[in-house]
Amino acid sequence: MELENETPPENEERKQPGVERIYRNEQIAVTWEPKLCIHSGYCFRTLPEVFQPESRPWVKVDAATADQIAEAVMLCPTGALHFERLDGGPQEPQPEDTTINARPNGPYYVRGKIRITGPGGQVIREDTRVALCRCGHSENKPFCDGSHRRVGFRTTPQSDPK
Repeated sequence: MELENETPPENEERKQPGVERIYRNEQIAVTWEPKLCIHSGYCFRTLPEVFQPESRPWVKVDAATADQIAEAVMLCPTGALHFERLDGGPQEPQPEDTTINARPNGPYYVRGKIRITGPGGQVIREDTRVALCRCGHSENKPFCDGSHRRVGFRTTPQSDPK
């Protein structure tokens, strides 16, 4: 496995703006953008031998097949993880439909051909997967940064603790 960007120090801030890491071997390159990661955990619950958040480097691309890694990466709801097949295997497909999944007590997960623009039509992001803030407290708007957990954002009624 080759890490294109330097291995970060153990105490490195996990969400530094503009930081991107690429983990690769001869079959696949996995890109991780920390500023988009809300630690939903789909990656490490699906493929714990590859995605190990407590280790550095945390993505072990030699621990599974390129097909397995690609499948796990496509489950990432935020677009923080992407892959490029280097072995001629299939690249990530472009979804035909755009869907929005309002997560209970959390963000909107959007999948499809997504283009987010800002003032004056400036493109903020083009992607196939994003998590958009719904609580209003994200410091990375329009993207979710996990603040909904910190502020106790609720979309479902709280149970009555009788």
